[in-house]
Amino acid sequence: MTIELSGRAAHFDEMRQRAERDMAEIGVDAAFIDTLVETFYRRIQAHPTLGPVFDARLAGRWPEHMDKMKRFWSAIAFKNGAYGGKPVQAHLGVQNMTPELFPQWLELFSQTLTEIAPGKAAHDWFMATAERIAKSLTLSLFYNPALDDPTRKTM
Repeated sequence: MTIELSGRAAHFDEMRQRAERDMAEIGVDAAFIDTLVETFYRRIQAHPTLGPVFDARLAGRWPEHMDKMKRFWSAIAFKNGAYGGKPVQAHLGVQNMTPELFPQWLELFSQTLTEIAPGKAAHDWFMATAERIAKSLTLSLFYNPALDDPTRKTM
């Protein structure tokens, strides 16, 4: 059992080290993650459509959310285990959240990256990741497989 656990720990350490090297190669460090999150969520707050949805959920809790998002993106980029939350559950029941908001979120994220990312590789890596996250959340929160049932009668 001890050998298996130490092997698993070594595997996770190797993954973390590889992620850190990969991020360093594209110019991403912890300071960039902080800047990305702070810049992006300032823009979210000012956005005419996204801002009210986020603020209804986070009013009075923006600093905690920013810290959580920094841990989230750090965990994804550096594979460091900094985030242990449950994103789908965190988004359940958010008032006025619709699938149509996700493309706006992605557009704003892309604009932010275009302006602050250290290069195209960083922009592309973060966008591909954000697109996967948006798709996963959209499917988890809004997809109803019964609506795809070919035997379902439409009115």
